Order: sequence, then structure tokens, then C-alpha cells
Amino acid sequence: MLTPEQLAGLRRDIQFSAQLGGRTLEFRSTWGLFSPREIDEGTRLLLDHLHIEPGDDCLDLGCGYGPIGLTLAALAPLGRTLLVDKDFVAVDYANRNARLNRLDNAEARLSNGFDQIEPERRFDLIASNVPAKVGKELLALLLHDAHARLRPGGRLYLVTINGLRQYMKRNLNEVFGNYDKLKQGAHYTVALARRS
Repeated sequence: MLTPEQLAGLRRDIQFSAQLGGRTLEFRSTWGLFSPREIDEGTRLLLDHLHIEPGDDCLDLGCGYGPIGLTLAALAPLGRTLLVDKDFVAVDYANRNARLNRLDNAEARLSNGFDQIEPERRFDLIASNVPAKVGKELLALLLHDAHARLRPGGRLYLVTINGLRQYMKRNLNEVFGNYDKLKQGAHYTVALARRS
């Protein structure tokens, strides 16, 4: 049985810093969020292989407590970065981490995929660490919506477990008409699709 002190410790925010995109970012997270104590391998692989311009408007789809989106905001200080997640705890922590890192160009919002994003809003770059159990129906919606919301020349970067690599290749070719495998690591694959 846990003591009251141990329980109090579990309720405290988890705090750590991480080198991402050549920047040191501070994070607060909590139990129940994805990879709460450290940046996971898939996210690191994704961030190591994306190309971003200082003025890019970015979207982090399924942001968790914000490591991808806040790195995008730091690397694109002249653009605006939107982070979305369907978990209100994740959104709360992502907004807190944006303030903690003084990233005024980043905002996190509760949204299931694109459903709470203004229909007219467009992006230069969309990035996501796709959950392994996302389901083919939601994935189809996300890919079609991402294509519709990217500006011409816009880029969609995805990292998935290697087991989804061929599935993603097929679906990105179907929706975007192109697919580029940027990196395949031991467990994860980073893919890029461009809107023509």
C-alpha cells in the first residue's frame, strides 16, 4: 500500500528538459499522458528528419503535452503553431509548456483530429506521431483532412511503428499521390507526403 507521501509524489507534475531540434525545451507532464517522463523514440526520429522554414504555419496532430508542436513553434518563430489533442489533460499541459518555454506563437486546443479547427485555416507543415492503434477509419479522415488543410507545397510528416509502414505508404500515395520514406529506425518509420 502506498503511503500518503508516495501518493502526493505521484500527483506532482513530472518535470524534465530535452534537446529537440537543437533547442533545450522544458516540459511538465503527468501520469496518463503518452511517454510522460521522456521524449519517446518515435518523436525524436520525427523531429530529426523534418524540414521547417522560420515562417511556416504548423499543426501538431495529437500533441500530447507538446514536444512536437513546441519544437515546431521554436523552429518557426515567424509562423503560428497549433497543437491539437482529444485529451483535455494533454491540451492543458501543452498550453502550460508553451508558456513555460515562452512560445507565444503556439496554442493548444481540444480537437478530435480537425473537427475543432476553423475550416478556412491552412498550414505549411503538419506533423504527427501516429498512435499504433489509431484505426483505419480515423486514419482515413486524418489523411484526407490533412491534404485539404495543407497549402500547395505543404508537407505532412508522420512517424509510425514499422508495422504500419506499408499501410501508410499505400494510403499516402492514394491521398497525396506521393510518399517519401525519410528514415526507418529500429522501431519507427518517418514518412513525408507533399501536397502538390
